Amino acid sequence: MANSIYRASILQSYSQLLFQPCLSNKHCVPKKTNLLCFASSQLNPARSEVSFCIGTHLIPHPNKVERGGEDAFFVSNFKGGVIAVADGVSGWAEQNVDPSLFSKEIMANASSLVGNLEVNYDPQILIRKAHAATCSKGSATAIVAMLERNGTMKVASVGDCGLRVIRKGQIIFSTTPQEHYFDCPYQLSSELVGQTYLDAVVSSVELVEGDTIVMGSDGLFDNVFDGEIVSTLAAHSDVVEAGIG
Repeated sequence: MANSIYRASILQSYSQLLFQPCLSNKHCVPKKTNLLCFASSQLNPARSEVSFCIGTHLIPHPNKVERGGEDAFFVSNFKGGVIAVADGVSGWAEQNVDPSLFSKEIMANASSLVGNLEVNYDPQILIRKAHAATCSKGSATAIVAMLERNGTMKVASVGDCGLRVIRKGQIIFSTTPQEHYFDCPYQLSSELVGQTYLDAVVSSVELVEGDTIVMGSDGLFDNVFDGEIVSTLAAHSDVVEAGIG
């Protein structure tokens, strides 16, 4: 499976951002690459608020390069920031269905629904509404994380996409994959046999300035040990570089 990797550093919005690609009063998107970085454009020096600075990288499996892989992701600067990954289930290719279509559509739907009043900035409800709006045949695992301005990150996950929070060189929080059995994860599907938002594992973690969040598909966590992730982050001071590294 392809890797979709986020590294997001939590920054006090009243201080200067630590990474040059993200200026405290701008959004920035490096030209025509898979990297994206942003910071809040509504900073208030009188308040201690937090936001994400993000680097991303998408690495398709060699056999899936022609269609760009089967993973999809989105990043939003709504409120403190929203990051999400979906991984199309490869088995659909045996039925001549492109596994990437479902993952791409559900992420596109989630991106458009982030500010929806009924979602109420709840990652589990965002999964519900994005899934309901998806018409493509197929299925995907998915994870969504939403950052509150007070530093609370809310996470909802269905399947084996994952997330790690690293603080001072130590992993302080990890999501747990959901599987029916080996190589058959929980998944959101176009068929009735799949899981729904009610099956999501929901959690929250309090973040502090300097924390690093790594989010990705199982293609990352099945192939890179947690210790290797931590050492890679330690070797880079910039989130965009770390996303590639």
